[in-house]
Amino acid sequence: MLAGDLGLEPGARKYAQRCMELRRRLRSGRPLLGAWCVIPDSFTAELIGRAGYDWACLDMQHGMIREEHLGPMLQALQLTGTPALVRVPWNEPGRLMKALDAGAEGVIVPMIDSPEDAERAVQACRYPPSGNRSWGPIRAALGVSDYSPATANESVVVTLMIETVGAVQTLDQILSVPGVDAVYVGPQDLSLTHGLRPTPTATEPGHIELIRSVLEACHRHEVVPGLFCGDLASATEWRRRGFRLTNILSDSQLLRQGAAHQVQSLAHVELGQLNSSTEEIRR
Repeated sequence: MLAGDLGLEPGARKYAQRCMELRRRLRSGRPLLGAWCVIPDSFTAELIGRAGYDWACLDMQHGMIREEHLGPMLQALQLTGTPALVRVPWNEPGRLMKALDAGAEGVIVPMIDSPEDAERAVQACRYPPSGNRSWGPIRAALGVSDYSPATANESVVVTLMIETVGAVQTLDQILSVPGVDAVYVGPQDLSLTHGLRPTPTATEPGHIELIRSVLEACHRHEVVPGLFCGDLASATEWRRRGFRLTNILSDSQLLRQGAAHQVQSLAHVELGQLNSSTEEIRR
């Protein structure tokens, strides 16, 4: 069950139908592939949105995205119908509220270390009486005549990152906090904080076991599990195991890999060979 599944009066459904696309997709139970945006550009965000991803994350923690980029990038994703999450730099109420006011459907909160951290994040994302979010939905409510605390509280998706020793030790308590909709495993910080080599693709048995323990806890508490994946094989394997939210690298990494592949593919081709190929194409 998703934390925000609250009862609404019939008249409040207009907003919910327009702004609850991400929650609707989560309710479907199917696996969802996301994009991870770190390049601070609205055109890049639009390209990502038109690629067909189920959702996209705008990464303000490790990406180059700052507050002045957030509005245009959210507009670009909204243009393509792609639900957007914002990974905030830290678990600070002001950062969380700012991202939601700008129009994000939800947030990803890094370095959650305790149930108290989880409660702090959830409270900042929902209006009273469910939380302490300040009223000021400057873009979130733009053009939405029936925007209200109740509809906003139902639509928002709160995702917590599990990537520290403290989070693993108190995982059941964290996932029991009312208002937690999903978790996202940060595999590199998860391995680093447990004394392992930081890597996006788990190969060490201890690293694999840590990720598996998070997945099992999510199933126990009916919280949507998510994982940052380093390659297609890893994403395929963990999806089969039950992770419903996955992404494969970031937009900058995909761009770099694609460019490098082009360069490397032609690096060994001599001029004569290239000309012969060109002549064959012309014929």
